[in-house]
Amino acid sequence: MSSNSPNVVLVGPMGSGKTSVGRRLACVLKRDFFDSDFEIVARTGVAIDHIFDVEGEQGFRKRETQMLADLYEIKNIVIATGGGVVIKVENREMLKHNSFVVYLSSTVEQLLKRTINSRSRPLLEQSSNREKTIRDLVSKRESLYQEVADVVIDTTGKKLYAIINEIKKAIPI
Repeated sequence: MSSNSPNVVLVGPMGSGKTSVGRRLACVLKRDFFDSDFEIVARTGVAIDHIFDVEGEQGFRKRETQMLADLYEIKNIVIATGGGVVIKVENREMLKHNSFVVYLSSTVEQLLKRTINSRSRPLLEQSSNREKTIRDLVSKRESLYQEVADVVIDTTGKKLYAIINEIKKAIPI
C-alpha cells in the first residue's frame, strides 16, 4: 500500500467489531491504528460515560466530530469510529471524502451477545432493555451507515481473519 492510500475507516453499531477488526487490519496493512473513542478518553482524561453524564450526548458528539477531524489530518491510518459517528451530517460528509469506509454490519442478536457484559457503553447503561436499545439504534442508523460505506461487511458469525481478508480484497490499491 502506498502512502497515498486513503485512510480506512470502520463504521457500524457498538459490538460490530470495529476496534478488534481495526487493530488487526492495521497490523496487516502496516498502518497505525486509532480508535476515536479511545482517543477522546486519552485527550480528556475521563471515561466516555463520564462525558455523557456531564455534557450529555450532544457534548460527546461535539467531541467526536472534533476527534474525527483531527484523525483525518493523519494519513495512511486505520480508524475505528464510535457507533454514533454517522448521526451528524458533518461527520458523514467527512467520512465520504478522502477515506475508504467499511461498514461492519451484524445481526441484533450478535451485537447483543458481544455487548452483554459491557459496562462502558452509555447508551446501553441507561437502558433497561438492551435488545430493544440495540434494535432501535441499528434501525435509526442503518441507512446512515449505508450512505457513507464504500463496502459493507457482515461480521455475523465470522472469524476475525475472514473479516480482515474481505476488507483487504475490497480496499482499492
